[in-house]
Amino acid sequence: MKTIEKVHTSNRSTWVGDGFPTNSMLPMHEISPATSPLIVMGYTEKYAFEPTSHQRGVGMHPHRGFETVTIVYDGELEHRDSKGNHGKIGKNEVQWMTAGSGIMHAEHHSEAFAKSGGNLDMIQLWVNLPNHTKMTEPRYQELTETNIPEVDLGKNGIVRVLSGQYRHENRIAKGPAKTFSPINLLDVRLNAGAQESFDFNPTWNNIVFVLSGKVKIDGQEFHNLQTVYLTHDVSVLDIECSEDAKLLIMSGEPINEPIVAHGPFVMNTEAEIQQAFVDFQNGHFA
Repeated sequence: MKTIEKVHTSNRSTWVGDGFPTNSMLPMHEISPATSPLIVMGYTEKYAFEPTSHQRGVGMHPHRGFETVTIVYDGELEHRDSKGNHGKIGKNEVQWMTAGSGIMHAEHHSEAFAKSGGNLDMIQLWVNLPNHTKMTEPRYQELTETNIPEVDLGKNGIVRVLSGQYRHENRIAKGPAKTFSPINLLDVRLNAGAQESFDFNPTWNNIVFVLSGKVKIDGQEFHNLQTVYLTHDVSVLDIECSEDAKLLIMSGEPINEPIVAHGPFVMNTEAEIQQAFVDFQNGHFA
């Protein structure tokens, strides 16, 4: 049985604004049904920032037709948007923003993090919306350490369930995120010497991203900044660790619809993209 469809390795980093050096782990130019409902993923890998009075980041910019999911492993970010939402997320917290029909938002280092400096370690995912929800009302969710369930794997480590569900020893833990299509996001921390099995729905798209450490899957070793696409033959996956490892396991039911993406907009047709630009230019996202 073939387990691994392909592997993407990032060997370069680009800057988003002045606050986010980003490794492209699901590149936009490779958008395909094989990643649906995920569109793109960028990873800022433990980048050390010096103290400053300037809140580095990205100023107000538009989105329509999808969701942004920002996972902070270290550091602290601040969010503001045109719907009046304002919040901060720190270590081990997540913000899940639904752009829907259109929103303007800004993302910066928090004032406290900017002043203290330190490591920023974070992921941002773009999650597609099905056609019938692309023009839904925008919304903002904060997932904190207090409402993200953590499953103890004993000596093997832990699994934090951000969305969807995870089964372990006949217990099912459910993530707090409200989603528009079925998606399981698991923040997995495995200890050196761990051997752990994970169940998958073979009709979904299933992806394992290695943030740090080394793991072995189907006899092959993978390391940091590698994204492993699993085949649809996989229903159970065994993962072994030769050293402490941090993984993001992503599984989602494919949205079998056309995707047209241009800059900050992800829609189904070129006409919808053009309309998004018109609406933005006419101030409808404000």
